[in-house]
Amino acid sequence: MSLKKQFIKTKPVVKVTFSVEAKDASTAAVVGDFNNWNPEEGTLSKLKNGTFKATYDLVKDAIYEFKYLIDGVYVNEPEADSYKWNDFAGSENSVVTV
Repeated sequence: MSLKKQFIKTKPVVKVTFSVEAKDASTAAVVGDFNNWNPEEGTLSKLKNGTFKATYDLVKDAIYEFKYLIDGVYVNEPEADSYKWNDFAGSENSVVTV
């Protein structure tokens, strides 16, 4: 799993690439504050090597909570910038700061 950030000097956005290795999974998505926790808006594409990956434009100077949804199971990003407890979920969410 990994997060990659690309800051765009001419726009107030950061291109964030989410990738998660899940060779045996059939579906994966990233859900979070930036897409209303909607798996359909956070679908990750499966690459030949078994990694799921997608890049999203996130508004700069913001903090977003997120998780991966792999075959219906929520998973945190081990390389997240931090983690935040969420009472609704009853667990910690990954956090990305851009």
